[in-house]
Parts: sequence; C-alpha cells; structure tokens
Amino acid sequence: MASKERIQRLKEETRISILDAAFKIVKNEGWQSLSMRKIADEIEYTAPIIYEYYANKEAILQELTRKGYRVLTAELAEARDTQAIPEKQLEAMWLAYWDFAFAHKEYYQLMFGVEMNCCVMKTECPEMQSPAKMITDVIQKILQVPLDNDAVCTKYYTFWSVVHGLISINIVRQGVSDEINQQILKDAINGIIRSMKD
Repeated sequence: MASKERIQRLKEETRISILDAAFKIVKNEGWQSLSMRKIADEIEYTAPIIYEYYANKEAILQELTRKGYRVLTAELAEARDTQAIPEKQLEAMWLAYWDFAFAHKEYYQLMFGVEMNCCVMKTECPEMQSPAKMITDVIQKILQVPLDNDAVCTKYYTFWSVVHGLISINIVRQGVSDEINQQILKDAINGIIRSMKD
C-alpha cells in the first residue's frame, strides 16, 4: 500500500512541476512562448512524459485557468471578510479584483483573454463560477431581491464591464497614473453602489 501511495504522490508532484514550469515560462516569456517542448525542457523530462499527464497544451491552460480562479476567489473572500457592511464588502471585493489582475497578470490574461485568446473550458467548472457567485450574493443583499432577479445580474455585469474594461486598458496600454486609475475605479464602484440604493 505504501508504494502505491508513493507512486501517487510522485505523479501528483510531477503534475504540479509541469504546471509550475508552464507558469514560469509564461512569466518569463509570455503566453505565446508556451509549448509542450519548452515545458519538458524546463523540468528535464521528454515531451512524451508530459503527454502522460496532460493531453495537450490546452489541458495545461485549463488547469492553470482553474488555479487562477481559485486564487481570485480566495482573495475576494479575504477582502469581503474585512468588512461587515455589504456596500463596503462589494467595494473591497472589486478593489481586490483589480489588485488580483495586476498582481497575477498572467492568470488574468489567461482567464479573461486580455492580449491573448482566453482558455476555453471544455466543461463548466465551479472555480469559474465562484467569484461571480460571491459578488452577486453581496449585490443581492444590497438590493434585497431574490438572487435570480434580473437586477442582480445587471448590476454584476455593470460592475464587471467597468472594472474589467479599465483593467484591460491598463494591461494593454499603460498611460494613466496609478492614482488616476484608483480614483476612476473607486468613483465607478461607488457610483454603481449608490445607484443600487436609489
């Protein structure tokens, strides 16, 4: 039994090494440079061994996308939990979303297709739904309507459009100071929150 556990542990370590190597390549050279051959070279394996763990590059991208969503979800939860009032929770979560986009730019690019094609998930995964669910839960508390109410969805997409749009502009072309970006971001978030109370 111990040898089966050891083999399983080694397989999991190799799987993690492959993902870590892929992400290292991306951080150093960009998404366009990622290839199965480069991953194999990075971990000093042959390419066929990589294919034993991941069917193709797309499978690696999907796993990295899931990981990105897990990190985003954790950061949103941490931001939410610093506040007690739903309006403040919502603001903290969107500011954390902004911070995530720049602290983990490579994940953000992959997850949302900024300057690259985003990863197309073969099946819906809970990791992709978690950030939106957390935010819509807070929006629903503020609006005091059922969660399936169209207003909840509308407000979520209003927030997301503004914040994602500003992030995308800044990732593609840095031209505005961080102070101005922060002011625009906070003005937009607080303006949408105020509109929810009218």
